[in-house]
Amino acid sequence: MEALLSQFSLLSTQALHDKNFDPSTIEELMKLFELDPYDSWASINHDLNREIEQSQMSIKEAEDYLDSVMATAMDEYRRFEEDSDRTAEIELARLNWTADGIKRVGRSVDRAASMLSKKYIEAAVSSAMASVKSAKKGISSAASKKVHPS
Repeated sequence: MEALLSQFSLLSTQALHDKNFDPSTIEELMKLFELDPYDSWASINHDLNREIEQSQMSIKEAEDYLDSVMATAMDEYRRFEEDSDRTAEIELARLNWTADGIKRVGRSVDRAASMLSKKYIEAAVSSAMASVKSAKKGISSAASKKVHPS
């Protein structure tokens, strides 16, 4: 556009000073003035379309990158979840094994306590019987040592 304006300025100056100036040259220049906005519009439109395509490509690249990052993150999450599940299963199995061992020890302690209490009861009964027998002997020997006053 600036080139056309400077050309128009030159032709205008020439038209004022040169009597043999051909007015058709200004008409040709005026046609160029009419075409210039269309050319500018086409150039702007072309640049705009190129920018849109570049933007769409950038968006597509960003989407692809985001999809890739999300896929990687989901894979890592699945692996983490699987590892956590395996660890939890191992820990549960270990706890169940420990609980079974504690149950067995508890049963053994219960049996031992039962046997000990039976032995204690037997010993207490034997001791009581011995005390009763001893008391009986003591009473019968004390009765035989008594002298009747008559």
